[in-house]
Amino acid sequence: MLTLLVAFAVVPIVLPWFVARIGARTFYIAAALTLIAFAQAVLQTPVVLAGGVPTETYEWIPSLGIRLSMRMDTLGWVMALIVTGVGALVMLYCRWYFRGKREGLGQFSAVLLAFAGAMYGLVLTDDIVVLVMFWEITSVLSYLLIGYAHRRGASRRAALQALLVTSVGGLVMLVGVVIMVVLSGTSSLSTILAHPPSGALANAALVMILVGALSKSAIFPFHFWLPGAMAAPTPVSAYLHAAAMVKAGIYLIARFAPAFAEAGPWRPIVIGLGVFTMLLGGFQALRETDLKRILAFGTVSQLGLLTVVLGYGTRNAALAGLALLLGHALFKSSLFLVVGVIDRQLTTRDINELSGVGRQAPTLATFSMIAVASMIGIIPTIGFVAKEGALSALLYDASAGAPRAIVAVGGIALGSILTTAYGIRFVWGAFWTKRDAARQPLEPTRWPDPPMGFLASPVILSGLTIAAGLAAPLLDIAFSGYADTAPASPPGVPPQPPAHLAVWHGIEPALWISLATIALGAVLFWFALRIGWDRRRRLLPFTAPDVYNAALRGTARVSVWVTSLTQTGSLPVYVGTIFLVFVASEGTVLLAGTDWRTQLDAWHTPAQLLVAPLMIIAGILAIRARKRYTGVVLVSVTGLGMVVLFATSGAPDLALTQVLVETVTLVAFALVLRRIPSRMGEHNASVMPIVRAVIGAAVGITMAAVAVVATGARVAHPISERFPQLAYELGHGKNVVNVALVDLRGWDTMGELSVLVLAATGVASLVFVTDRTDRLSSLAALPVRSRRPMVETADGVRPQSADTQGWRAWLVGGRHVRSENRSLMLEVIVRILFHTIIVVSLFLLFSGHNAPGGGFAGGLVAGMALVMRYIAGGRYELGAAAPADAGRLLGVGMTLAIGCAIVPVLFGAAPLTSAFYEITIPGLGHIEFVTSTIFDIGVYLVVIGLVLDVLRSLGAEVDRQLLEQRGQGVRVP
Repeated sequence: MLTLLVAFAVVPIVLPWFVARIGARTFYIAAALTLIAFAQAVLQTPVVLAGGVPTETYEWIPSLGIRLSMRMDTLGWVMALIVTGVGALVMLYCRWYFRGKREGLGQFSAVLLAFAGAMYGLVLTDDIVVLVMFWEITSVLSYLLIGYAHRRGASRRAALQALLVTSVGGLVMLVGVVIMVVLSGTSSLSTILAHPPSGALANAALVMILVGALSKSAIFPFHFWLPGAMAAPTPVSAYLHAAAMVKAGIYLIARFAPAFAEAGPWRPIVIGLGVFTMLLGGFQALRETDLKRILAFGTVSQLGLLTVVLGYGTRNAALAGLALLLGHALFKSSLFLVVGVIDRQLTTRDINELSGVGRQAPTLATFSMIAVASMIGIIPTIGFVAKEGALSALLYDASAGAPRAIVAVGGIALGSILTTAYGIRFVWGAFWTKRDAARQPLEPTRWPDPPMGFLASPVILSGLTIAAGLAAPLLDIAFSGYADTAPASPPGVPPQPPAHLAVWHGIEPALWISLATIALGAVLFWFALRIGWDRRRRLLPFTAPDVYNAALRGTARVSVWVTSLTQTGSLPVYVGTIFLVFVASEGTVLLAGTDWRTQLDAWHTPAQLLVAPLMIIAGILAIRARKRYTGVVLVSVTGLGMVVLFATSGAPDLALTQVLVETVTLVAFALVLRRIPSRMGEHNASVMPIVRAVIGAAVGITMAAVAVVATGARVAHPISERFPQLAYELGHGKNVVNVALVDLRGWDTMGELSVLVLAATGVASLVFVTDRTDRLSSLAALPVRSRRPMVETADGVRPQSADTQGWRAWLVGGRHVRSENRSLMLEVIVRILFHTIIVVSLFLLFSGHNAPGGGFAGGLVAGMALVMRYIAGGRYELGAAAPADAGRLLGVGMTLAIGCAIVPVLFGAAPLTSAFYEITIPGLGHIEFVTSTIFDIGVYLVVIGLVLDVLRSLGAEVDRQLLEQRGQGVRVP
């Protein structure tokens, strides 16, 4: 089972490659994998029927007690057969449905097969946390499948609606699962159900889990997303919305019902909402004229029926419910595939445009009627067997006075009337000969015969409804393993004798109810047709989608109102608000504290006596500076003072990083200053200077007090005291700072990397307003690709040729720099030092594990080399120095860092666990390698990408904008 799960994750990756070569025949490959999974489930039949439970377990995250455990009990076995069996037939059907199409088919085939794998894992996993993961994966994949026709607005809206509804329900369910795991002390689903927790908190968790199940299975008030999802291709509707995805919620209800049906909130929710959904869906199905939407609302109604029967939680109801689950998967997926054949052949699903199709397509019409007969519950189909069993089970409890059983019987009876009515409406609408207002037959719709392979899947599924009905005694034996886990009757009701599935139980009350519902349903269809029910006004002036859309619009309006209220566009207001909140919150905590322990030293090293006064003076002068560049330089003086303090305090890594950060920051400020006034307050003078001074002083005093109190508040030995030992033993490195960054505290570093990526993207997005691609700087790489040396000529730098002889140019970008701005000395220095600095950066990268350096410092040094190239040769020289896209460097670096976290998990280790390798190579000596170096390489690439993005946006792009403005006669600073 685990091997199949891995195959479902790997095979979809290669399907787009096959689609590009063999087209829709690729679905044969997808069908083969699902057939293998189906065969594996069939081979487990003897073990499951004998009461065994095939189990496979892989310890995934041992520290959290989470494991990939696959457990095939009776319920899981039935669901696996449905998911893989129907899935294989749908895959084969797709080969004909998508014949002749290639656009988007690679992604569609991959996502559909991956969805089958996610459902396979969902119904078999025994870890409830992993179940939630599969649950959300199915939501995301269904979003992609529903939105297959992404150029259509209706498809995009339907996909988003389904994703929002099911994901919100899934998040609520996640909270319930966490509570349930905490109460039970385990994430094993079988253990939780064997010893179900009780109490108010357990009931609250149960309700949250039900919210997730009801939203997934389109039960009121979440029912509206399913009809909207009919924008998806028909194979998606047949698989996801008849046999698989919507069954996930029903499966969860069936899984929890035997253990939790007696819990206070369980039966009122599943019976009340199930009955209402059954009636609501049935009424709406009678109003629809689109065959697919008739089936969609019929599916909503049938899901309500499944919720009532399987959620009732008694032995006989569970037996009938499992038969009903199987029958619904067969007949509803068959009918959806029939609609797909009609739509593909006639390009319409509107019953008003179809007439006389049944006479031209007798095979399709016959098997459609068989599937509808099973949906209605006509002997000898599986639908009849299941409905008889459900009515009998609930009638017994209803006759004993159980109020919820009475509601359930009444709801099923009314729902069955509606099912008969819309079932007949489907057959009439799809295949019958219609008549006009004068009662004359309409012209038959011309029917082109489809390929036989196109009809195979719906015919097989429809035929199986009769085969399953005739095999009811065998199904009774197979399904008893699950039914026997539920109690015989609810509390206060005499134990009900065990029932059995059979095609014929004789003349009994359930049979009379069933016959009555069929007769009344036929009358209801005739009455609805006569009065034109589908054309009459709705009972309510709004629909559920209207409520959903109104909620979205209301949320958007509230967000706009909040944004306009809080986002005034004034940076001083934002910063002042942050500072005031900081002073108020931290000041309150400080003043409320009574146990302050402080220990202050005048100084630790004599260097502090020299550096600290200089930093203070620089800070004061920065406040009084009137020119922006002067202020920036003075602020950098305080940063360089910190470099001296770090260096004299035994922190060379921090000193190295600080000096590099200060240098890069100074360059970035200098680039920005070109686009703003040189003097402060030149356009907008600073207002309320006294208020600003008070706030600034308050922040400084508060921060100083926090630092003093925090340093004296420690009562335990810091964990950092063990860092040298841990760095050497776990990280296999002597540089404690670097090992801590990439190993001991790698999660913190990963968070900081994401911040760097966001910062680079944000800066670039502000500058490259309409187009993220920097084409100008990349033009400088063109002469390099020609491999012709650049030479200095009287007309500037030119490619060397017979007519252009001269001294070799130092920088290829020099030909784009105006002569008055060129500095030959600077170009010579940059040309000589650039490669050396890059080598130094690589040395810092790889030596950082045992010496000062690391990926961050190495990346900054490489970034400074790019800064030199840009300053000496302009934006074109920057393109020649780094023709790679900055976004790709950021992405590759972040991917390497994330990979170092994920890969160890796949081998059963904790995230970010590093491995150590050492080898002795003759001639090279003893070589050691730690996998955390890969993480450091990721940091290195992210930092280079950040610097390159800043240079290309604040440097190259601003240069281009200034040049355009000068060309247009606009005065620029």
